[in-house]
Amino acid sequence: MKVFELHKRNAPHTQRTALRYHGETITYAELEHNVEQYARYFIKIGLKPGDRAAIALPNCPGFIYTYLGITRVGGIVVPLNLLQAPRELAFMLQDSGSRFLIVNPVIGQHMGRLPLPGLTIVLLDDKCRQEIADSPRVSFPDITDSSTCTFLYTSGTTGQPKAAMLTHANLIANVKAMEDVSGFTSEDNFLAVLPMFHSFGWATSVLFPLYLGGSTTILDSFKPKEVLQVLVDEGVTIFCGVPSMFSLLLKSRRQVVFPKLRFAFSGGDSISGENLVEFEKKFNTPIVEGYGLSEASPIVCLNPIHGTRKIRSVGVPLPGVEAKIIDEKGREMPFGEIGELIARGSNIMQGYFNREEETLSALQGGWLHTGDLAYQDQDGFFFIVGRKKELIINAGFNVYPREVELALEEHPGVAEAAVIGVQHPLKGQVIKAFIIPEEGHDPDKQELFYFLKDRLAGYKLPEAFVFTSELPRGASGKILKRLLQ
Repeated sequence: MKVFELHKRNAPHTQRTALRYHGETITYAELEHNVEQYARYFIKIGLKPGDRAAIALPNCPGFIYTYLGITRVGGIVVPLNLLQAPRELAFMLQDSGSRFLIVNPVIGQHMGRLPLPGLTIVLLDDKCRQEIADSPRVSFPDITDSSTCTFLYTSGTTGQPKAAMLTHANLIANVKAMEDVSGFTSEDNFLAVLPMFHSFGWATSVLFPLYLGGSTTILDSFKPKEVLQVLVDEGVTIFCGVPSMFSLLLKSRRQVVFPKLRFAFSGGDSISGENLVEFEKKFNTPIVEGYGLSEASPIVCLNPIHGTRKIRSVGVPLPGVEAKIIDEKGREMPFGEIGELIARGSNIMQGYFNREEETLSALQGGWLHTGDLAYQDQDGFFFIVGRKKELIINAGFNVYPREVELALEEHPGVAEAAVIGVQHPLKGQVIKAFIIPEEGHDPDKQELFYFLKDRLAGYKLPEAFVFTSELPRGASGKILKRLLQ
């Protein structure tokens, strides 16, 4: 099965609602019609199997039509993180070799200024939609399950993004596994408020309900008051979010009851035990915590949906996924001892695009080496305790310290920088930068903040700057970041 065929499992129910958006309902029959029209249009403008086509769109039905239409003609989708700076987006477009970029008029005003020769920008305005509707019938190419479906960009330890290559089979395997453990049905209504460019949001709030024949209620972005109202009014049964979303909902003074909400899922980072218990008590809805990464399509582990859940645990591997904890020599660790979490299964990526060395390192022995530190208890539950590669997760988004450090060191007044994550009750972690100024320079916090603002996404900007004459170092000269903590 291919990604663009997910909804066809429910062919007899073409009049069932597939999508809800701003009061509009879109049936499965209308979804299929729109996807086919978009696919015809992409063939018309020259998109061929294997071509990379980037999407820079907010949450909307058009994102779904575009994604499924690209894959229907054998193209490879490159979802772009709309929170990233223009320089970062330009790198991904160039690195992926994208031939097409699909944007809406608002985003297109900014993307059109990027120095990207040879890139065809498709502006999804009224004129383009009419051209899509008028596209002639064509013969679609045959696509195999093993064909690459998407490039998902994830930062490396040096901060340079790299594209995880996922096939149709990878994504479908993850969706099937979620069905196996959830018991969810076509009667479920999922809230899509996580960004669709995010692997967690796309898999759990779009692909999964399409596979089930359920419905997806789409919100443009996360606004606590709006989310609370939708959960009350729209019959949402499944809500997927990141810990900061649950924290903000808890701050609401409204005493509300969600009449149909059955489960909430938390991913992207660890939710505090206090917030989990408080949310469940206040809203009478269980939160199921899991663990995943883009390279795994993305879910690796999930707490049992029907059964015993363990607070602060990310649960057990999905069906068809194996996971274990190893030491630095690759030996499996006993229960309760910390090591690196590795995983394998049909959901694991094929490798990183044009990154042979990184691919060999990440997929040693056929296992995905996640770089996350964890332990497993005697019941088989996994607990994440740290990040081997110093990853910082700010409000559910990954930030690698070295990327921020390199940007800081571009400033003429910065001799050296070291960046760490500091625990934050709402965002999980925020970024703190330690700066050694260049001799004769005296940069201030505001100056550095605005310098970085043009170079990095907003969630990568430090919230605190510390100026110092020296940094703690080991015998080899390496900065000892544990001492900075």
